[in-house]
Amino acid sequence: MQKTCTQCSAQFEILDEDLKMLEELSPKFGGVKYNYPPATQCPDCRLRRKMAQVNQMNLYETTCAMSGERMLSNVRPDAPFTVIKQELWHSDAWDPLATGQDYDFNRPFFEQWYEVMLATPRPSLFTGFEFDENCDYTNHAGKNKNCYLIFDSDEDWDCYYSYSINQCKNCLDCFRTRKSELCYECVDCVSCYSSAYVQDSDNCSDSMFLKNCTGCKNCLMCSNLKNKEYHVENKPVSKEEFEKFRAMLGSHKAILQAKKRFNALKIEFPQKYMHGLQNEDVLGDYLVNCKSAYQCFDSEDVWDCRYAYQVFMPMKTSMDIHECGEGERLYECSVLGYQVFDCSFSHHMLSSVNNLYYCSICHHSKNCFGCCGARRQEYCILNKQYTKEGYEEIMPRIIEHMKSTGEWGEFFSPQYSTYGYNESLAQDYYPMTRDDVLANGWKWTDGLEKEHQAVGTPIAVPDSIGEVGDNITEQKLTCETSGKQYKIIPQEIAFYKQLNLPIPRKCFMQRHKERQELRNKRKLYDRSCDRCGVDITTTYEPERPEKIYCETCYLQDVY
Repeated sequence: MQKTCTQCSAQFEILDEDLKMLEELSPKFGGVKYNYPPATQCPDCRLRRKMAQVNQMNLYETTCAMSGERMLSNVRPDAPFTVIKQELWHSDAWDPLATGQDYDFNRPFFEQWYEVMLATPRPSLFTGFEFDENCDYTNHAGKNKNCYLIFDSDEDWDCYYSYSINQCKNCLDCFRTRKSELCYECVDCVSCYSSAYVQDSDNCSDSMFLKNCTGCKNCLMCSNLKNKEYHVENKPVSKEEFEKFRAMLGSHKAILQAKKRFNALKIEFPQKYMHGLQNEDVLGDYLVNCKSAYQCFDSEDVWDCRYAYQVFMPMKTSMDIHECGEGERLYECSVLGYQVFDCSFSHHMLSSVNNLYYCSICHHSKNCFGCCGARRQEYCILNKQYTKEGYEEIMPRIIEHMKSTGEWGEFFSPQYSTYGYNESLAQDYYPMTRDDVLANGWKWTDGLEKEHQAVGTPIAVPDSIGEVGDNITEQKLTCETSGKQYKIIPQEIAFYKQLNLPIPRKCFMQRHKERQELRNKRKLYDRSCDRCGVDITTTYEPERPEKIYCETCYLQDVY
């Protein structure tokens, strides 16, 4: 089925498998199934509107609307929402149903939902608050302990300045790294230890500057190596030679030279057409332990899913989901996790939820529609309590009303987001200008680029960690790229000393952006293997300089 996207006017295809999944995920009320219609937007626009509801990394100092205390929040102070401290939001200090209202069949649903959202208190940050310990400065993260400025991350201990890490310990400045310890500037790595500047590698230790390596130990400046030890630039060296080379990489100047050399070196080696491990019948990239996954990216443990992005815990039988985990049978959902089942068109919900539709921030709830902040509730509509019989009686009428307004089957528009488009994750993946955002009727937050700009003469940063005094944690440093101020925390000093690494010259957000740029975009291209000519689908653009091999040729090359 060919369709034209109602947002960008691009042509896209609804496949038979998409329709079968829709049929399976459609809900029943009173024993009658109410089918979801086929998507009206292309996959990119569907993902963009989900991402537009998500602000992971822009944090502000503001005031709790209930206690008057100062707090950190991902909702800007001038936004028209009632924002309270997490501990109050999760307490009995307020009634989630106090903002309930009757469903008005003479008005569009989304307008009514937005009124409830404006009136209902929302937490200052979005974390697994009930499971966290000493993680006040994290967001979109849960089940962590002693972590600082980590985002989209779960089950980590003593980790800092990282994005999308899981089950890591004592890691710093990492991006989509799993089950690793004592790692720095590692991107898309699994089960690595005591390593720095490593990308697309697994089970490596005591190494620096690796790409596409597996089971390597004490290696420097290497690519496409398997189960090697004491190698430099893919050549064997003695232990003494290795230690000499490693000792030379203790200064900022030496790291810059090594990066330049490594960027040139890794282009010489062929790349596998996709990034991933232990996959079966998948189409996408950056996938680990996935099966029957179509158009899926940046995910782990995904089975029988379509159009899934950033799945952080096991997920089954779901479609059009973003940043979800530990669940099953989800459709058009963003940021749901920890035992979530049979939910559609919902976002920002954690912990034991099921059969929720068009809901937001409704933890520990089930059988609700159009609710916001309705914690531990059942049979509620627009935050108003119903009986089971009353709920099942009115839901078919609401669905028919939404069909008549064209709302049934559509996710929330960016115009109903808590955040400006440029605050949201959508701006990272689908950047837009202020004028274009406003022309769509969406929100834009002015002044973001001016946040934390440095004033005065920048402080000189020592070249090596041995030259750094303890008072560095009391000073404000200036990012050499963005001009923004940043600080070094005491835990960083201990970490850099242990790995003999210089302190960074750039602020966290700049470092994060540069790590993100190391990764391929979520766009697939048809091309041929550069060795055998077989057709492949890959995220490597045809004009890129690397040689791209199919899996068979790649394995022949590295073994």
